[in-house]
Amino acid sequence: MGFLSYLIYPWGFVLQGLAIVHFIRRRPDTYWIFIILFLGPLGAIIYLFVEALPDIGLLGQSFKVFPRRKRIGELVAAIRDNPSAGNYEELGDLYMDDGKLAEARAAFDKAIAARADTLDPFYRRGVCAILLGDAAAALPDLERAVSKEPDYDFGRAAGLLAHAYALTGEKEKAEALFRRVTITSTLSETYLNFAELLASEGRNAEAREWAQKVLDKRNSMPGYLKRRERPWFRRAKEMLKRVAG
Repeated sequence: MGFLSYLIYPWGFVLQGLAIVHFIRRRPDTYWIFIILFLGPLGAIIYLFVEALPDIGLLGQSFKVFPRRKRIGELVAAIRDNPSAGNYEELGDLYMDDGKLAEARAAFDKAIAARADTLDPFYRRGVCAILLGDAAAALPDLERAVSKEPDYDFGRAAGLLAHAYALTGEKEKAEALFRRVTITSTLSETYLNFAELLASEGRNAEAREWAQKVLDKRNSMPGYLKRRERPWFRRAKEMLKRVAG
């Protein structure tokens, strides 16, 4: 241990700093922060090897930001000469991937105005609307997608439509659709939106069941999926605290 400490001494604080930054950003199990702090550089190395190293495989997503933004610039320029539905639809997709939902929604508006014969821009516009807090505007687009393809986007379209019904006060319709969707869908987003509906009606025991289903999936998930699902796991834990008792 002494020899190892000697070898890593110059980099000890750097390793701990990297580990703490990764912990704050990724928020894995709480016990890791104690390992990092109390075991010092050795704890940081253990943490980085177990938790941070597997995330390297996800870095490819980060590197896509630069070509994506370059392509956005190219499309914005191209649209001045060729304002086609295809260009606007691709631009909307890229804006969504970049987290710019308002810009994506506007691009899908223009894609639909130019050519309203494909389903995807309607669905994606509806997703943007509901994520922006405009559930009423999302309804017709999500209804269009689900009416034509009930399992569109692996059931996410129907799950979001149920959520939109709940947010606009159509709770009976929302519950009926949630129950249909969750027969086949295991999306954490859908489970938690259903739990939110149940909690809003004071049905806390049922809400806990659906939140717990999200956490129960962890045991059978490979590591890379667990890391991607962490935001949903956190939301499930928060909900369980809210509806406890």
